[in-house]
Amino acid sequence: MRAVRKVLGALRSSPKPGTTVGRLVGIGAGAVAIAAIAIYGLVFYPLLEVTNSTAFCVSCHSMEATVYQEYKQSAHYSNPSGVRAGCPDCHVPKQFGPKLVAKVRAAKDVWHEILGTIDTPEKFEAHRWRMANAVWSMMERTDSATCRSCHAWESMDLDAQDRIGKRKHRSAMEEGRTCIECHKGLVHKRPRAPDTEDAQQRGGESGATSQGAGSG
Repeated sequence: MRAVRKVLGALRSSPKPGTTVGRLVGIGAGAVAIAAIAIYGLVFYPLLEVTNSTAFCVSCHSMEATVYQEYKQSAHYSNPSGVRAGCPDCHVPKQFGPKLVAKVRAAKDVWHEILGTIDTPEKFEAHRWRMANAVWSMMERTDSATCRSCHAWESMDLDAQDRIGKRKHRSAMEEGRTCIECHKGLVHKRPRAPDTEDAQQRGGESGATSQGAGSG
């Protein structure tokens, strides 16, 4: 605190004879740095931590009534080892920079909750396919970084896994695949694609079949 008072006193006092511009700039920069640290420690960091909790995530009714109920039925909520992964463990990176990016992205969901876009379970379900795909795409781009903060290839005992899990995990390691490619719908139910996308997919499969028949 003495250093803070000294800097503030220097800023309030008139420049003394011989005081250089460089010194004044240095004092100003120091004051800005101290203010930035104080704002981060007293305001920004506590706010970041408060919003980085499962309780905050499910404080919206639409979240509490949908994805939270699904989460409570998953192995991430209750399992033989007693280790529980909360919303931030899966959706918020541990590194500071990526964490801020995730927070900015999440603010959009809070805004749409306020606007009434997804403020009921019915509205939430209507937008769920698009929101789920946004999360899956982000996880693919980051090589499932949040998954890997708890799960790592090198720590897996494949011999202790069942036959299917052992085979698929070994294949995924060899092919360089990422967690979310196979584990969509692990904690939350996998949303159904809109009818328009279903129709487009069926049309693409039909076209591919016709082309295959023609080439034969």
